[in-house]
Amino acid sequence: MSAIFDSILSEGFSVTMFLACLAAAGICGLVASFIMGKSGEASKGFLISLVVLPMVVCTVILMVNGSVGTGIAVAGAFSLVRFRSVAGKAKDISAIFLVMTAGLACAAGYVVIALLFTILVSLVILLLSQLSFGQKEMYELHITVPETLQFAGAFDDLFSRYTNRHKLIKTRTSNMGSLYKLSYDVELKDPTVTQAFLDELRCRNGNLEILITEKLEGADAL
Repeated sequence: MSAIFDSILSEGFSVTMFLACLAAAGICGLVASFIMGKSGEASKGFLISLVVLPMVVCTVILMVNGSVGTGIAVAGAFSLVRFRSVAGKAKDISAIFLVMTAGLACAAGYVVIALLFTILVSLVILLLSQLSFGQKEMYELHITVPETLQFAGAFDDLFSRYTNRHKLIKTRTSNMGSLYKLSYDVELKDPTVTQAFLDELRCRNGNLEILITEKLEGADAL
């Protein structure tokens, strides 16, 4: 039984072994890509990258194969990628590390371990994405108030009634200074009473414009 967890490269390296490692890395990438597509929004380019990346990593590590000079050259080349990319979402970065680890395992010949690791971790990601694990109902609230309203503390009682927490993140003037536009981050206690919340806010701001939208996860949210 333990023999299936041994490296397939223990008996030497050949074209057949290279293709087997490459195929295993591709399968790991396909599994991770499929799960990431099911667990949330992901672009087509990102999903394709998850398939290709473990195959690239596998090939690079097989090329290095103990050569110190080649290893330093490869490390220098890959370090340039950092300056041509921006930080992604935390889940996306986790998926990238997942497929890179699978590619490294395939390069060492441990294809069964790589496949099991990819499947198990991908299922954990899918499960946690389907559950409300760490999920918070965060919204962006934009309120327009007249210049005659002292907005500092004007809505505190409504916030304490309808939200778990709130934070004023931006204030700006509008309409030649006759209006203020306030932007809040709020966590609603119950999203189903949003209309009642807005109705009470309208009574305070003179029935001026109010906008509430779901707060999207930023690209740098780690």
